[in-house]
Amino acid sequence: MTEHLLLSAHDLHKAYAGKPALQGVSVALQAGEMLALLGPNGAGKSTLLQLLTGLFSPDQGRITVVGHDMHRQPSRALAALGVVFQQSALDLDLSVQANLLFHTDLHGMPRAVARQRMADGLAAMGLGNQVGAVVRSLSGGTRRKVELVRALLHQPQVLLMDEATVGLDPASRQHLLDTVRGLCRTRGMAVLWATHLIEEAQVADRLMLLHQGTVRFDGSIDAFMQASQGGDFQTEVLRALDKPAL
Repeated sequence: MTEHLLLSAHDLHKAYAGKPALQGVSVALQAGEMLALLGPNGAGKSTLLQLLTGLFSPDQGRITVVGHDMHRQPSRALAALGVVFQQSALDLDLSVQANLLFHTDLHGMPRAVARQRMADGLAAMGLGNQVGAVVRSLSGGTRRKVELVRALLHQPQVLLMDEATVGLDPASRQHLLDTVRGLCRTRGMAVLWATHLIEEAQVADRLMLLHQGTVRFDGSIDAFMQASQGGDFQTEVLRALDKPAL
């Protein structure tokens, strides 16, 4: 893995109506690295993703993406991010092509470049014949693939996936995982994969356990298992989330 920091978030705090959602969370992502962010519902995963994508500002802390400060240089920071949200952000009544062109237009991409990247991205996902399909007619798994194609069109260096496999069948979920894992290897992309599914986290390079807005563990899968009590991965994750800290 190339030791090149692409995303850094330091000492993030966020509260809603006085109730803490994140308390001193820090994240660092290197080029080519896949970090699995794992925690139960309500752990703070979505809040963290909302801060990293600039949807909300932290009450305290600093976020930089490829060296650009999210607060001072938001457009440059966001230009380096690709995001697939938990809730679909596609317009169901538009075609795949129209959805993708809307994204490339927002990024100021020339149409010739945009169409070539769209064709390449859809072909890589096995969706070359779906460019004219209305999104509403597509299956959940196919829509997720389209969202991933869209997130990659502007060639971001960091990819954020927020519970991206919710509602997918096992085969579609595995295909999406394999595709994203491959992006780390082939493009040197840094990926933050937020999930509440333990089996998804095991394919990552690194694991971060989040519970009630605090980090319970942050390190390699190997380091996590070496510090365990001898159980399998799922057992040890559940054990870690059920005690104050590792």
